[in-house]
Amino acid sequence: MLRQLTRPAFALLTEIHISGAENVPDKGPLLVVGNHFSFIDPVAVLRIARWPLEFMAGAHPPYAPTLSLFIPGLWDVLPLYRGTGSTYAIKNAAAVLKQGGVLGIFPEGGNWAEVLRPARPGAAFLASLTGAPLLPVGLHGLNDVFPLRLGKRARVTINIGKLFGPFRATGHGRERRVQLDEIGHEIMRHIADLIPPEKRGHYSDDPAVRAAAQGTEVYPWADKVEGEILREVH
Repeated sequence: MLRQLTRPAFALLTEIHISGAENVPDKGPLLVVGNHFSFIDPVAVLRIARWPLEFMAGAHPPYAPTLSLFIPGLWDVLPLYRGTGSTYAIKNAAAVLKQGGVLGIFPEGGNWAEVLRPARPGAAFLASLTGAPLLPVGLHGLNDVFPLRLGKRARVTINIGKLFGPFRATGHGRERRVQLDEIGHEIMRHIADLIPPEKRGHYSDDPAVRAAAQGTEVYPWADKVEGEILREVH
């Protein structure tokens, strides 16, 4: 029901343009990856979904309006307590993919900036662990949807890229982490191709854009447990 509601909602609130719909496969296993600039990015991914879709999401999204927090509960996302490792969530997500399901994840790990940042290791780890192909999605204009403006609809673009992968990482420890980081960079480069050049941040070909993005790569939960930062924001 929630997935079907995205169609009239986007039609009413936005001028939406979707390209690359022909790239969406009919079934999983599939890992859907996209940039994360807005708290409503998951809703945009639902707009293009043809299948039941599971999401991995932060358990306490500190940048989303309080009134929106009931939606992840209705959808029943796989909650990540960032800063803890959330190994149980990773195991559940891997089980979805191994059963032929579809999982949505935003590799940057949060929407604290509006330019592309390096991936956290979770998406690369899941891709390597399960061998699932990846579908890249570029989202633009969603930060203009709210607050609503009378008589003016936000221009939203959803660009869907071609499937890529699978990936495999071998070895242990530092060796494996280096491989996962490179897989993460490859994932983000595919996403970068689907968003405006000025939003590509750390993956831009323009040195000025990369320089302007410096500092956005700092992970807010690097030395915190999710929930602590929520109290600081509020």
